[in-house]
Amino acid sequence: MNYLDIENLKNTFNKNPFDELKKSLALYDKSLAINSVRKLISEKINPTIIFGIMTDVIKSVGKAYEEDLLYLPDLIGASETMFAAMPVLEEEIKRTGGKITSLGVIIIGTVLGDIHTIGKQMVRTMLLAEGFTVHDIGVDTSAEKFIKSIQFHNADILAMSALLTTTAYEQKKVISILEKEGLRKKIKVMVGGGAVNEDFALSIGADGYDPTAPGAAKLARKLMNR
Repeated sequence: MNYLDIENLKNTFNKNPFDELKKSLALYDKSLAINSVRKLISEKINPTIIFGIMTDVIKSVGKAYEEDLLYLPDLIGASETMFAAMPVLEEEIKRTGGKITSLGVIIIGTVLGDIHTIGKQMVRTMLLAEGFTVHDIGVDTSAEKFIKSIQFHNADILAMSALLTTTAYEQKKVISILEKEGLRKKIKVMVGGGAVNEDFALSIGADGYDPTAPGAAKLARKLMNR
């Protein structure tokens, strides 16, 4: 699927639930997304196939965003639409005993003192679409909560966001605690957000940085050697 396919989806009137699901993501229509997922489930479609359809569209939106064919509101809209439908899909996956193949487990959150969420949500969506299991532990997240979540979920990657310069050094604090707890060598650390650049990421001992959500997903694959 490419940019033209996404644009064409917006004008399709096909009532096929597969096409309707794709269209919902192109139009950022949460109600249509939820109803399309429910319709596909009622038709006994494997939930992992439904998930694959959504991730294919999200990847295409991300690629178009990288190529400046779509814009930030488009990436946010598609992201929020996918996550609106995910609870319905996850419930069906649990009910049927299905499992989505994962490239690794990622903990993502915005650091203590920072409540900005949009960038984190976009990265979360792209990571999910890329094939990772993602646990979003929210905003204003303490170092202790990051550490506990890493241990509880046996995470492979920690992704931290900070938009404010006053909160960016919380990322360094978390890394320092990981070192003290003997966990640093067991987990890769990605950082991002408006207050962060590559030099800062290197200075605090992070394993990687990328300024965009699609780029962060590619970075995660690189860190996992996938």
